[in-house]
Amino acid sequence: GQAIRTGQANVKAYNRQLSRLIHHDKASPGKIISHRLSLEEAPAGYKHFDERDEGWTKVILKP
Repeated sequence: GQAIRTGQANVKAYNRQLSRLIHHDKASPGKIISHRLSLEEAPAGYKHFDERDEGWTKVILKP
């Protein structure tokens, strides 16, 4: 059978492979990034992400 689970991804296991795919234009991270925030907006963004508010999937913080 199949199972659906949620939780954090094991980023370290896939980071190099994904970086290579992005570098060679075979993957586009923009399709999964829901928000781009400044560091000043980070605390409010973290609250949305932590509370699993709808539409908050991946957040990029820009210094």
